[in-house]
Amino acid sequence: MKLKNIVGKIHLWLGLSSGLVVFIVAVTGCIYAFQEEIQDMTQPYRFVQPQKTPVLPPTTIWEKADQAFPGKHLHAVLYPSPDRAAQAIYYSYEENYYYFVYVNPYSGEVLKIKDVYADFFRIVLDGHFYLWLPPEIGQPLVASFTLVFLVMVISGLILWWPKKKKNLRNSLKIKWKARWRRKNYDLHQVLGFYVMAFACIFAITGLVWGFVWFRDAVFFVSSGGEDYVEYYTPLSDSTAIYQENVPPLDAVWMKMRQMYPNAEWIEVHPPEFDHAAIAANANPDASTYWKMDYRYFDQNTLQELPVDHIYNRFDEASLGDKVMRMNYDLHVGAIAGLPGKILVFFLSAIIASLPITGFMIWWGRKNKNKKMERSGDMNQTPAGKLISNV
Repeated sequence: MKLKNIVGKIHLWLGLSSGLVVFIVAVTGCIYAFQEEIQDMTQPYRFVQPQKTPVLPPTTIWEKADQAFPGKHLHAVLYPSPDRAAQAIYYSYEENYYYFVYVNPYSGEVLKIKDVYADFFRIVLDGHFYLWLPPEIGQPLVASFTLVFLVMVISGLILWWPKKKKNLRNSLKIKWKARWRRKNYDLHQVLGFYVMAFACIFAITGLVWGFVWFRDAVFFVSSGGEDYVEYYTPLSDSTAIYQENVPPLDAVWMKMRQMYPNAEWIEVHPPEFDHAAIAANANPDASTYWKMDYRYFDQNTLQELPVDHIYNRFDEASLGDKVMRMNYDLHVGAIAGLPGKILVFFLSAIIASLPITGFMIWWGRKNKNKKMERSGDMNQTPAGKLISNV
């Protein structure tokens, strides 16, 4: 059996088995591409009127949010640009909740309490990550089919590759005037070729989240042979006693503001457990994540504490660190700004169409084979044999 025949059968059966999952993941990715822009247009509580008065410190934002939303664990306080509301972020993995409390940073007024898990785009994201199944089931399922999809992309390139160079030009064009079956074939093959490189990027960046072994392998290669270090929060000096009048969270926030006067957001995290450091980050570009500076401060001495994982200071990040940090921004196209998101939107739509056109190719061939079988049965009769011999 020829190589293309073997690859064709692999491509067919992998496509039939994974088509629905690929369609769901691609469509949800398509919808999610502009989630930030759509939310800005439809959620006015995300914005405030900038004031000349100073913004309130994190402990005050925390206090105001706690009064409106008591009894929950504060994960962080986020300060975006001056025209946006501060966010008190409440999150607990154990208790399964995730809320944003939007607070006017100038007046302390609570503008909105948002259940993130009930938000439309979070529901879309759950479909993208888990197929709306429990995470322990959906996550490995999506990861496995993403790996299947990567194999399909490679096999698709083998099937697309023309036997002769003179046929290359025809392999790059859709014959719009051809019969419907030919147009459908071209829509699958030609569009599939054009999105191949991007589909590989989507698949690889998705697999970084999907499988620990894949993430570790990508980091090992991109870092030149280093092992991936899991995230951890450094410990504060438990023998020291904080002696300043300003709360330590506010003190760290003020230090961050001094160090990053042009940051488009600054976020501070109260200690997650006893003797944990105060984590803080500053982002020079709110449309992406990879350039963020992650800092950690002793809650008693306010001294900065070093870390070995990828979430460190940007100027200290290795090539492997930066590759891993870019993963989300590459996956959603944000690394190229708004044009990148537009590109991801259309690419995701094309990828979502491939299982449909592929299924229609298979279905059409199946029906054609049935017709040929019926014709073959007729040829077994004396009349049929006579006709076939004419």
